Amino acid sequence: MKLSKEVKTALLVISGIILLIYGFNYLKGEALFSKESKYYTEFDYNALSTSSLVTIKGNAVGKVSDITYDFKTGKTKVFFTVNPELKLSKNSKIRLYETGIMGGNALAIIQANDDELAKNGDYIESEIQPGLISSLKQNFSGLSTNLDSTLRSADTLLVSLNTLITDKSQNGLNATIAELNSTLRAVKNLAISAQVMVNNNDDKLEKLIDNFNTTSENLATLSNDIKNIEISKTVSALDKMLDSFNLILDEMEQGKGSMGKLLKDEALYNNLEGTTKELEELLRDIKLHPKRYFRILSKKEIPYSGDSQTN
Repeated sequence: MKLSKEVKTALLVISGIILLIYGFNYLKGEALFSKESKYYTEFDYNALSTSSLVTIKGNAVGKVSDITYDFKTGKTKVFFTVNPELKLSKNSKIRLYETGIMGGNALAIIQANDDELAKNGDYIESEIQPGLISSLKQNFSGLSTNLDSTLRSADTLLVSLNTLITDKSQNGLNATIAELNSTLRAVKNLAISAQVMVNNNDDKLEKLIDNFNTTSENLATLSNDIKNIEISKTVSALDKMLDSFNLILDEMEQGKGSMGKLLKDEALYNNLEGTTKELEELLRDIKLHPKRYFRILSKKEIPYSGDSQTN
């Protein structure tokens, strides 16, 4: 049987429509001829989109298939499909949670440990897990207060710093920086002068270093010479001399020898003392009566008188 062009065209259009519907549903995450189980839950607001993931213990097991608003209850109904191999309990919980800090939400199945299985199309109770963004929203009032106080303190600090910078008095930062610059310039000039002096006296410095090296070598030689001197012999000779001196002192103490007898013999001492007195009287008489002892000065002999104190 030969088909007409009109029939062929109609069949082609119908096939295209079927492929378009299948592709659209495939892109939405739905299989056209799927046998997946379908359930629904309710939330006070909508934070999902079709094709949002449905997970269990972090594993994807389904997708959100449809979202509708119930005008009677004011709730948002969320329909989702899961793999038929998943045996979902009717007492399980469907938890709405954030998938990341940049946004995005998904549904997580919190499985109940019982044997009361849910049927296709049953309602599953829902709950919401607080996320990072919602926690920040709840605590934003206190955070904003602390942030405001911090910003005020920072503003006060910046104002004080600006005042210090713009202060042109002696205590200002500009004056301090100017003094620091002057000091640095003086240090730089001193370094340049020192470098010039070193360059101009390079030969002298070299000779000075050579002289210092020579002096160091001489000192080292002198140190070695002193080290090599037989100090022990010198000390030994000094000990012998001290022993001899001590021996002489001991003999003098015992009255031996001329010095010992002079120190210990009382008779000799008394004779010397008497002789000394007589010699003193003789010298006094010569001084008072010189003519008595020098006959050449006097023609008349002057008789001797025992009293040398009278004229």
